Amino acid sequence: MSVVYNIVVVMHLLGMAAVVGGYLTVLRQPRVLGIMRDGAGTALLAGIVLVGLAESDAVDKDLNHAKMGVKLVVALAVLALAIVGAKRDREGKDSAVLAHLVGGLAILNVVVAAVWR
Repeated sequence: MSVVYNIVVVMHLLGMAAVVGGYLTVLRQPRVLGIMRDGAGTALLAGIVLVGLAESDAVDKDLNHAKMGVKLVVALAVLALAIVGAKRDREGKDSAVLAHLVGGLAILNVVVAAVWR
């Protein structure tokens, strides 16, 4: 089962890379890209699967439930803002503020994951 867990970890990291990487590519003219929305959804879904695998004792992982709760709330905010921002961008409306919120919150989630033990 650890192979499945590791594959889902890679999917989670690729999703976050799509959000943060997409944000970094549009910093000069901020807007929310579809890849940022899709990456946020991928990262959120993979994160939920990772927590489920850890809780089911399928893998030997200890969870910090407070940390997972914070990460879940931030990930939901990133996804919601990315959905709205990508729709606004498709309609030709300004999504600069939403782009900064999506990118900033995604980076915050990475920091929480890396720093909070």
